Amino acid sequence: MECHQSVGWTRRVGGWRPRRSCAVTLHQIGPPDPARLSKHEGQHKYDHGHALILCGPPGHGGAARLAARAALRVGAGLVTLACPAAAIPENAARLDAVMLRAVDGGADLAQMLTDRRLNALCLGPGLGLGPVQAHLVAVALAAGRAVVVDADALTLIARSPDLAAGLHPGCILTPHTAEFARLFPDLAGAVGLAARADACRIAAGRARATVLLKGAETIVAGPDGSVAVHRATGARAAPWLATAGAGDVLAGLIAGLLARGFAPAEAAGTAVWLHVEAARVTGPGLIAEDLSEALPAVLRALLRQAETDSGSGVVTG
Repeated sequence: MECHQSVGWTRRVGGWRPRRSCAVTLHQIGPPDPARLSKHEGQHKYDHGHALILCGPPGHGGAARLAARAALRVGAGLVTLACPAAAIPENAARLDAVMLRAVDGGADLAQMLTDRRLNALCLGPGLGLGPVQAHLVAVALAAGRAVVVDADALTLIARSPDLAAGLHPGCILTPHTAEFARLFPDLAGAVGLAARADACRIAAGRARATVLLKGAETIVAGPDGSVAVHRATGARAAPWLATAGAGDVLAGLIAGLLARGFAPAEAAGTAVWLHVEAARVTGPGLIAEDLSEALPAVLRALLRQAETDSGSGVVTG
């Protein structure tokens, strides 16, 4: 799909105004390749990566737990939730297959990340906005791993040019419209798909990272100038995603796919499609916890397509 009248931005006194720019080709995000989501005979959990989800203080762990479960459901071989020592008991009471580690500051996280098997991180859901959390974000970015930057981590980066300077091509920023405006105030206010896509493309280039701008028309832009869109409208509408915690699940899905070796833009696009499909499977009454529970049905439907390849060794669950 091509938007032949994309919109760029140019400075004027008192702010920024739209200007015409070159056409932007928007690739439509469709169903993922079942082979990319398969698990095969002879593989073990370490073949599917290890995602690390950072968690906030006691009483604030729900969002990170949602992300952790989603990362595990989408196929990460291992998932660890890192939280302050004081939050271990409440998280242990609510998680089983997800491992727990005490991380009370940047030094603890830096030590943990000496284990190179931890190959994907998720920062932000329920993390907190204090100086300790800002240091955690700085350490995580400096480690050079694939990183999902969501929620509180986006706010911390918007407040700190030093943190923003630590972004790199392995990062995926996942803002909703208000968070995007805090991160890129000069690009805020774009109306219409073409304008939003162009703003997202500019933002990704500026951040040197993938940017996923959430909405009914979710846009994924890479630092290489690529732009794709998923339209959860019409036959694929999923209005039930307008519920607390849905974004935390999306962040976890992306982290799990990064752990499995997906490139940032591919992980973002695949996660968006799975997220919407899980909502459509569940339907009215959906709460965030339902999304991960619906994922096996979504994956089975996709993987049935691979079962016709005899001798493939595909595990369909």
